[in-house]
Amino acid sequence: MGQALIEAAVAASDLDIASALDVEGSPFLAHDAGERFGHTTGVLVGTDIDAAVSAADVLIDFTRPAGTMAHIAACARHHVAAVIGTTGLDLSQQADLGAYAKVIPIVYAPNMSVGVNVLRDLVERAAGVLGPAYDIEIVEMHHKHKVDAPSGTALQLGKAAAAGRGIDFASNVLYAREGDVGARKPETIGFATLRGGDVVGEHTVIFAGAGERIELTHRATSRQNFAAGALRAARFVAAKRNDGLTGLLDMRGVLGLG
Repeated sequence: MGQALIEAAVAASDLDIASALDVEGSPFLAHDAGERFGHTTGVLVGTDIDAAVSAADVLIDFTRPAGTMAHIAACARHHVAAVIGTTGLDLSQQADLGAYAKVIPIVYAPNMSVGVNVLRDLVERAAGVLGPAYDIEIVEMHHKHKVDAPSGTALQLGKAAAAGRGIDFASNVLYAREGDVGARKPETIGFATLRGGDVVGEHTVIFAGAGERIELTHRATSRQNFAAGALRAARFVAAKRNDGLTGLLDMRGVLGLG
């Protein structure tokens, strides 16, 4: 995602790359951030978090939870806005994001794709209209290197379905089935997780009723759609920062979906 973000930012006439971060030992360290794409940005990839953050208006972060929390703490210190696409944050880390959002504006979304966030809105609406006569199942597939399951996007889709249905997500979710599990319980939101190959990301929400089935699917074929959404979020949150506003936002807010 870091490479996709750099490529997208280089192509954007209204944005400049202020700095670029990577982990110790990365082969990209001390190289120009745009080198891989034949561009010279004048920005060398480094590891100094405070120096990188303080040079920017907005940090875009797609890393791991521990790295994200270190980066967002630096954003709060330097009053820099943030766009967070990292998945796998636990409840404590999400609470910390909320605390930092009292100081700076933050867009936090497990999936920055515009299409996925429109899908989330459609899922919530469909769940409400179809009602309890339709069982809800969510199937997701990602590349073999993805470390968390179900994906953060799948969980957000499940929560959208629960909100539309008017039920509590945590008490109705079912993450796996094995053995003699018995008949399906009413209002269950089931998940199936697939991992393999180089799949960028696929999510399908199934509403299964008597005599018919509705499937809402999003397939990502490139990470550029995530990068485009992240840059859209960066523009949005930069304006919030410039207006002196704070708060924890999501892509629905960025897209005006409510």
